[in-house]
Amino acid sequence: MAWDNKREIEKINRDLGGISFQGQGILVTGGAGFLGSWICDVLVAQGAKVICLDNLASGLQSNISHLLDSGRFRFVEHDISDPISFEDRLDLVIHMASRASPFEFEHYPIEILKANTTGLMVSLEIAKKHKARILYTSTSETYGNPQVVPTPESYYGNVNAIGPRGCYDEAKRCGEAYVVAYRKQYGLDTRIARIFNTYGPRIRSDGIYARAIPRFIDQALSGRPITVFGDGTQTRSFTYITDQIEGLLKLAALDEAQGSVVNIGNDKETRIIDMAKMVLDITGSASGITYHPLPEDDPLRRRPDISRARTLLGWEPKVTLQDGLRHTVEWFGSRGG
Repeated sequence: MAWDNKREIEKINRDLGGISFQGQGILVTGGAGFLGSWICDVLVAQGAKVICLDNLASGLQSNISHLLDSGRFRFVEHDISDPISFEDRLDLVIHMASRASPFEFEHYPIEILKANTTGLMVSLEIAKKHKARILYTSTSETYGNPQVVPTPESYYGNVNAIGPRGCYDEAKRCGEAYVVAYRKQYGLDTRIARIFNTYGPRIRSDGIYARAIPRFIDQALSGRPITVFGDGTQTRSFTYITDQIEGLLKLAALDEAQGSVVNIGNDKETRIIDMAKMVLDITGSASGITYHPLPEDDPLRRRPDISRARTLLGWEPKVTLQDGLRHTVEWFGSRGG
């Protein structure tokens, strides 16, 4: 069965179990990105009034072009690091704006730092002005190379602040501190999601934006060797996009989640080499696998403790890696690779 965006959006709405954002005014920063565009899709389908803000540095207008004619959707091209205000009523702000690929860290460290500090403060001020709740999408990278696996939200992290990943890891850690400070000082209704590796349709496979799964699929479909860093025994916990969006929106919606920090990720750990072989099997590709030096500070293991997500949100991932990869390959095929 070919990949179907409408079917995927309907699945998310079913899995949300009656949670509705209908009639709410919602600002999504980074809304033309991989995760942000899916959030916009679900919210518009539910009848929310969505303002999508993005400077298109790594987001793509093609991700949201199908929403532009909706009377409930407005796109604003703007860098959230620069102040902006809105007269529209806003009930919820979702701050997702940030470059996130490890290959971008070398080229855009200042922009990454600003998006998660200066830009986040702009979003926090907007939420404060409108008395809106705010969801900040942080990352598993706040844990660095964890010494505790599965990793709970209480783990402080093992992060190299001056290493090649420091611009992202420390920016997100600082961003979390900003969110907590606004909650303490102004009584803002805040929520922090620590997102683990997410994949699926719309994830970029080009140039410095490509992460492991989209890069492997693109290489396999084009017959090029799959490039694995290290020996491939390092692990990640891969979450399919529909599961991730369901978790994020439950965290944004539930009153009892106010003030929470929650891991949103798959608690099934997968070796990179095994995932690469899975991609080769699903695509039927004859591509070989080549091995390259492991990047500095590349985490050796990633696996979240999702006890809090299960208890607080009633959430856990449903899509297997095999099925999620198949859907992602179908999407790549539908766009010509």
